[in-house]
Amino acid sequence: MAAGATAERKVIERGDIRIEYSVQGRGPMVVLLPSLGRGAQDFDAIVPDLAPASRVITPQPRGIGGSRGPMGGITLHDYARDIAAVIEAEGGGPALIAGHAFGNFVARTTATDRPDLVRAVALLGATHVWPVPPAVRESIMKSSDLSLAEDERIKHLKHAFFAPSSDPKVWLAGWHPEVKKAQRIATDATPQAEWWQAGNAPILDVQPENDVMIPPESRSRYLDDLGERVSIVRIPNAGHALLPEQPDAVAQALLRFVERIFPRT
Repeated sequence: MAAGATAERKVIERGDIRIEYSVQGRGPMVVLLPSLGRGAQDFDAIVPDLAPASRVITPQPRGIGGSRGPMGGITLHDYARDIAAVIEAEGGGPALIAGHAFGNFVARTTATDRPDLVRAVALLGATHVWPVPPAVRESIMKSSDLSLAEDERIKHLKHAFFAPSSDPKVWLAGWHPEVKKAQRIATDATPQAEWWQAGNAPILDVQPENDVMIPPESRSRYLDDLGERVSIVRIPNAGHALLPEQPDAVAQALLRFVERIFPRT
C-alpha cells in the first residue's frame, strides 16, 4: 500500500444540507461513495494507493460525520445532488465516481442527472439481481441490527457480504442504522429506470466472485443491458463487502480504469 499525503477535510453547505468530505492527492478527480449505512472510512485502505495518481474525494453520506440534511421524504436524486455539489465545489470535474454497493446507486443517479460532471462510473459490488432476494435482504438488514447478539450478526454478515475465506467480524463496527434505513427508503422511492443506466457514461463493473448478489448466470447483465460502454473486472476471494477483503485488487482495478478514461496528453 502506497504512502500518501494527509487528507484535507472540507465542508460545503446548501441551505439546511451540510456535506463533509476529504480530499487527497492530485490529478483526475475520483469520488468514492460507500455502501448502505456505512461511512467513507471504508475506503481508507485504498485511498493511499489511488492518491498518487488522482485527486481522491470521499464524501460522508448525510447522517455520518459532519454531513447533515433531511433524511426523510428524499430520493436517490437528493443524494446525487449532494455529490454534484461536492464535485462543483472542487472545480466541476469531470469525475470518475466509484460507488460501493448502495453507493453505486448514487453514482449512477449522479451520472444520469449531471452528465456534465461525470466522466465515468465504477460499480464496486453492484447488485446484478433486482429486487434483492428476500433472504439476502433480511441478512443485509440484520447485519447492522445492534440489538442482535454478535453471533447472530456474524451469521448474517457472512451470508450477505463475505466470501467463505473472509472474516466477517471486520464489519461488526462502522454501521449507522438510521442512515441505512433512510437510504433504503430513498432507494425504494426512486424508480429504477431513473438511475439504472448511469446516463451514457462508461462503466467499470467490478465483480466480487463470491458476491451473493452477482450469481454466475447474471455476471454479464450490465454488459448485456448497456453494451460496449461496460467493462468487467472480477475480484476473487471477495463477497459483497469487497473493500475489507481485497483492497489492493480494487485499487488496482480503479487505477487501470483511471488511466483509460483520463488518458495523459
